[in-house]
Amino acid sequence: MTIVTLERLLTKKDALAVVGLGYVGLPIAVAFAEKVKTLGFDIDEEKIAKYRQGIDVTREVGEEKLRSAPLEFTSDPERLQEASFIIVAVPTPINGDKTPNLDPMIVACKLIGQNLSPGTIVVFESTVYPGVTEDVCVPMLESSSGLICGQDFKVGYSPERINPGDKIHRLENICKIVSAIDSETVDAIAAVYGLIIYGSIYRASSIKVAEAAKVAENAQRDVNIAFMNELAMAFDRMGISTKDVLDAMNTKWNALGFSPGLVGGHCIGVDPHYFIYQAQVMDYRSEIIAIGRQINDGMVDFITDKVIKQMIRAGKNVKTAAIYIMGITFKEDCPDMRNSKAVGICRRLADYGLTVTIVDPLIDEEAFSHECGLPLARIEEVREADCLIFLVAHQQFKELGAEELVAMCRQGEEQSSSVIIDIKNIFDRKEIERHGFSYWSL
Repeated sequence: MTIVTLERLLTKKDALAVVGLGYVGLPIAVAFAEKVKTLGFDIDEEKIAKYRQGIDVTREVGEEKLRSAPLEFTSDPERLQEASFIIVAVPTPINGDKTPNLDPMIVACKLIGQNLSPGTIVVFESTVYPGVTEDVCVPMLESSSGLICGQDFKVGYSPERINPGDKIHRLENICKIVSAIDSETVDAIAAVYGLIIYGSIYRASSIKVAEAAKVAENAQRDVNIAFMNELAMAFDRMGISTKDVLDAMNTKWNALGFSPGLVGGHCIGVDPHYFIYQAQVMDYRSEIIAIGRQINDGMVDFITDKVIKQMIRAGKNVKTAAIYIMGITFKEDCPDMRNSKAVGICRRLADYGLTVTIVDPLIDEEAFSHECGLPLARIEEVREADCLIFLVAHQQFKELGAEELVAMCRQGEEQSSSVIIDIKNIFDRKEIERHGFSYWSL
């Protein structure tokens, strides 16, 4: 069997395909398209149509760059027959019971297998627990293609590390982990990724090690944030400002710099469950990671309760109050709403029968309507607010001054002050309180 070489890609005798064009797949496809013949494949025909129009629904690439990229988009799986290097970047969500949902991976493997050409390298980037690539994906590829892995085609794993909304740590400058079923394939994968990666490339000792590294790095962040959330809940009872504590603590040279907050999204809020699941399969219960997940998931209830208590203390009639949620995405400066805990808070408040309106300048209105079904307003439309809840630290929110916040809120009520809930500590407490607000931060 002839394994694809860098020369064959560069001379466009072979094509490279990216399967799954979301926040991970699209930047990868655009980057490779500048170097080699690249096919961007996704089963979502509506998404493909928008990309062809130059509309970047992820906002990770930018529409100008998307329009100029020599990338061919397709939803036809038969086009994968043209590719001899395939990168799989489909979602790996969790089920309602927190167990891994590998359905997108299985569907992708079946489609790829049905159109797999001999000599192809298939590289998985989707986050999975150790063993999925070799124990789940390879058998599916073999059964769908009739080919034998290691003889007719090769596989590798290279965990995605794209951080949505991050303009500093980008695909091209992060350390890229690569692994494969043999050393020859590792070298081939490293050479191909070397076309677009200007940072270092790390060769993991095995596919399982590379898979484990991804879930471990996100579980580590999850546990650290859970520790900060636990501190914040305890300090709140003690009447101590968590921000003041962290400012003091972070003066030490080896402080880690984590802060409390909502943990959602498609990585940190999901990947630890993949580790927990596989550990249980191996008859081991991961106590620390499981408790960390429990603490972080519980922040929705904690913050919802604090909002209601703060409004009552401020003299607001909770049932008739106008409440604005400032930010609904899972993190700042990113339009992604997947697994957003801000959505959970909105739903909890709405379940209480409270009047909630969403303000988020980055979200896709169509996706928001499908996900939430709650009223949506622009920043300039916010008036007569009784409570502003800043859940996400979008740059547009950081630029708001105290006078602008005053203009957004209800004026002239005796024995009642408008409430500012500042989860990410965007504003200066003293300045906000000086303008008459009732202020609470995590």
